[in-house]
Amino acid sequence: MVEYMKEVAKLGGELTMDERNLLSVAYKNVVGTRRASWRIISSIEQKEEHKKSEKHVGKIREYRAKIEKELEDVCKDVLQVLDDYLIKKAESGESKVFYHKMKGDYHRYLAEFASGDKRKDAASSAHDAYKSATDVAQTELTPTHPIRLGLALNFSVFYYEILNSPDRACHLAKQAFDDAIAELDSLSEESYRDSTLIMQLLRDNLTLWTSSDSGEAEADAQKDATDAAPKTETAEAAPPAEESK
Repeated sequence: MVEYMKEVAKLGGELTMDERNLLSVAYKNVVGTRRASWRIISSIEQKEEHKKSEKHVGKIREYRAKIEKELEDVCKDVLQVLDDYLIKKAESGESKVFYHKMKGDYHRYLAEFASGDKRKDAASSAHDAYKSATDVAQTELTPTHPIRLGLALNFSVFYYEILNSPDRACHLAKQAFDDAIAELDSLSEESYRDSTLIMQLLRDNLTLWTSSDSGEAEADAQKDATDAAPKTETAEAAPPAEESK
């Protein structure tokens, strides 16, 4: 499905909403399983290191490196498609926000396992992409629009997980939630389910992050738009809620 949607993206012109979502879901399915595997194998590696089991640790590191290489290849592939074909052809505010958010997401995924200068570069690129998406979203999409809400959800997860900035993460998530609540009456029936689901994920993360600051709920899963509905994105293994598209 990834290869098919790449060919569609290369045809030129602006993708429809369904085509955008198919492209996003295709890559998300590929990268999602590997991100989950990376988290699990990293957790096992830490436990084995604690046991001082060098024989096991060596094999685990080899496998982790294999997963990281696969993740890097997938992320670089989708980022190239975004830069070479999709972002430059985007005309509507929806498309611009969608693609810049997607670019931020995949740089964030690279930052999750990178270290040193590679992590800094990936984090910086993710921040720039999220900021570009936010600038457009604030002028062209309503606060209740599911793509704008999904962006706020994932950008706040970026602040919390990658930049280790819980205050900024909470501020961004709360602002997006409050802005959407204030305009809930104007929410269209078509996007009601998607928007309210992402609002719930924003609230879940705020609850998790504020309770974590109090020394509770450290083991709970954060959510990003991966946990959201198909029209925006999909759910994750163990971190905060993020959007899935």
